Amino acid sequence: MIHSIIRVLAGAVAVCCATVVAAQDYPSRPVRMIVPFAAGGPTDVIARIVAQKLTEGFGHQVVVDNRAGAGGNIGMGLAATSQPDGHTMIVVSSSFVVNPGLYKSIPYDPYKSFAPVSNMAASPNVFTVHPSIAAKSMKELLTLVAADPKKFSVATPGVGTTPDLSAQLLKLTTKLDFITVPFGGAGPAVGAVVGNQVQIGCTALPPTTPHIKAGRLRAIAVTSPKRSGAIADVPTLAEVGFKGQEADTLQGLLLPAGASKAIIGKLHGQVVKMMAQPDVK
Repeated sequence: MIHSIIRVLAGAVAVCCATVVAAQDYPSRPVRMIVPFAAGGPTDVIARIVAQKLTEGFGHQVVVDNRAGAGGNIGMGLAATSQPDGHTMIVVSSSFVVNPGLYKSIPYDPYKSFAPVSNMAASPNVFTVHPSIAAKSMKELLTLVAADPKKFSVATPGVGTTPDLSAQLLKLTTKLDFITVPFGGAGPAVGAVVGNQVQIGCTALPPTTPHIKAGRLRAIAVTSPKRSGAIADVPTLAEVGFKGQEADTLQGLLLPAGASKAIIGKLHGQVVKMMAQPDVK
């Protein structure tokens, strides 16, 4: 009996030591960071900042791998089936928890397929129009849409993203039959409105702000509870008569399920350290 207990304890110590060594050596090669959306959107922007900082902190390259499609399901499915050794990670948005309620089947289990590492960012969504549209407020825009709903479309980053849900909720509330056009990420959606291929956009604020400030887009309303400091002259949806429609686009970092607690802890520590840096804040 005593010898059996000693063998069990020895095995446990060996496993613990191996885990510690693995964490100390992590990462041992370049790391792939999957982004389940196209380049240029908020998730991609956050991922590239994080990838650069982790590269500096770890001394190994962290490479962003954009795998867009199906509202993020393609990239999330790929990450879910990757080896849980910490050398594949994924930056997800709010669609990670929304998609199970929107799709009949998805290639991952939000409860079992991943190990959470860290929350990273949150930003409101913003309704915008191309400058050629003769509307400077939500009231004026809805009046134009009501006159000819089939003439107007709203670009979103994809089905199930929070901007898409914001657009759908506005459509439901106003009972206006405008068309929503889901793209493979915020980058293509913003580009479609800037290029006047689609008249209206609903996207996360970060990738949209430069175009608003440059006059390539006109902001109509934000989905935050309070006005955003980035575009302080733009009212909230609540201010223009649509209360209870606040929404954020969130970003978080996950590893495939089965990743060791030591690696998760080391990675989380790097993210916390990075988020405290002035150039990231």
